Amino acid sequence: MPSFPKPKFEFEYEAGTEIKRLRKYRDTKPGRLIPPRDKSRLLVASWNVANLGEQKRRDPDYKLIAEIIRWFDLVAVQEIKENLSGLDGIRAHLPKAYKALYSDAAGNNERMAFLYDSRKVGVLEEVGEIALPVSEYPRIKLEGVDQEFKGFDRSPYFAAFQSGKFQFNLASVHLYFGKFKNKQEAKRSMDRRALETYAVATWAADRRRSKHTSIKDIIALGDFNLPKMEPDDPIYKALTRKGLLLPKHTSQVGSNLEGDMYYDQIGFFKEETVEFTGNINVFDFDGAVFPALWELDPKKFRTFVKYYLSDHRPIWCEFKID
Repeated sequence: MPSFPKPKFEFEYEAGTEIKRLRKYRDTKPGRLIPPRDKSRLLVASWNVANLGEQKRRDPDYKLIAEIIRWFDLVAVQEIKENLSGLDGIRAHLPKAYKALYSDAAGNNERMAFLYDSRKVGVLEEVGEIALPVSEYPRIKLEGVDQEFKGFDRSPYFAAFQSGKFQFNLASVHLYFGKFKNKQEAKRSMDRRALETYAVATWAADRRRSKHTSIKDIIALGDFNLPKMEPDDPIYKALTRKGLLLPKHTSQVGSNLEGDMYYDQIGFFKEETVEFTGNINVFDFDGAVFPALWELDPKKFRTFVKYYLSDHRPIWCEFKID
């Protein structure tokens, strides 16, 4: 997506103070608790960090982003630009045991990455991008959608991991959003997004059934640009049509800053991923940070947060690994 405009005002903050606010909010705000990391459970998260490497973040900003990431064992990060300075800025504030895998730049000059604690999570042999063969494109069709599937704007990125006894394939996505200047353009954009979504669901279902796939636990997560968690939403229908479960999270807040969209999701096949503990949530970090700026001007607050942190909130879930 295009970069957000840099705020035209100054607001200084002390990272240590804001980190304390984040931790207090996490531990005391009803419905926001993130379990402490332990050896019997795996915490997996996904976070679209807006235009990472393009928007001019400062060291304190990277400290705040890294603080949230280090609460989890494995994090899929979307919207990393070809310039890796932003990813490097985050990694500078993570423990040395946190390693990274990242893709090549694709649509909108964006990469995707996995950040993981190598003391607890191991990478298995298979890593790559999801690219359906052209011969499979005709299978990707939906009722009411006239246009043809022509591939992903940003190819999903996946890797096989193991933590304890839990082996799984993790597919990170950032699906097409589109343009909405008029009804015709909006329809084309939503149809293309629905086709991309259905392609992910089809890939996951095919992989689950394949006799050549030894790991049947397939987790698709990331920015699906899903507007609503409702059965009649076209993106929701496309994503769940092949059997992927999208568990409802505790807080029921949206994953965008406005809290009214459910863009970011985590989905899996419940028959396979029995390790899921039932814990899943969105962490609305913006409810904790920069209270003085919020009280001064909510509009300036949102402008500041979108540029220096992100316009998306992280989503996370928990799995048993022992």
